[in-house]
Amino acid sequence: MPDRASSEYRQRVLHLEAVVLRHNDWGEADRMLVLYTLELGKLSAIAKGVRKPRSRKAGHLEPFTRVNLLLARGREIPIITQAETVEAYLPLSEDLVRTTCAAYVVELIDRFSFEEGEHRALYHLLTDTLARLCQPNDLDLVLRYYELRLLDLVGFRPQLFNCANCGNEIQPQDQYFSAALGGVLCPTCGSQIANARPISISALKYLRHFQRSNFAEAARASLSVSLHREIEAIMQYYLTFLLERNLNTPPFLRRLRKEPFVES
Repeated sequence: MPDRASSEYRQRVLHLEAVVLRHNDWGEADRMLVLYTLELGKLSAIAKGVRKPRSRKAGHLEPFTRVNLLLARGREIPIITQAETVEAYLPLSEDLVRTTCAAYVVELIDRFSFEEGEHRALYHLLTDTLARLCQPNDLDLVLRYYELRLLDLVGFRPQLFNCANCGNEIQPQDQYFSAALGGVLCPTCGSQIANARPISISALKYLRHFQRSNFAEAARASLSVSLHREIEAIMQYYLTFLLERNLNTPPFLRRLRKEPFVES
């Protein structure tokens, strides 16, 4: 017969692997953390005393850090009792552009997810993307690949092969993209749909490539700066429509690149 005390302990304690998305000061010395966990998806938790100078947990609970956690179930919000770093992704803290790219990755998963349970594919996409941002990859390509995979996993996969309005197969020519209809439009429909945006056949080709390829295959692509910016603008247009709000990180990333602001 199972030991009753041991059973009750297991019910009160959570062992989780997580990425710290963000934190806010809570009370005099605590922090409220938003985590994305392997086992339970998005989760909020409190780290007590973590702002005290001698806190042993503080260094393990910074944004973008992958950690193993021990949490005690509270009446409302779990309390972090132990934290151990699995991966610190150190290059992200050593370069402001990489830091900002990581902040964008975290902002997107935070905006598109809710505290609704396990989603292991989304967790692995997050950790894989943070690792790719630490490596000598094309950072723009890493972000575009992440955006498309994220949209797949949260149920907003854009239609890129047939017109999202009439259903006809897209021909090899410049087209339109409609955020409201969730995909590409043929020239006939695109000219008639409000707020549809032009998209070049080259940009569409690369979006299709990223959508149907694994990262190793996608990373072989070599895009010009202008093509990167066109694809980025299309993705921002779609993402902000879905979220019904502007994202915080992209304008700062544009300032780092010393690019003019472009309305989403």
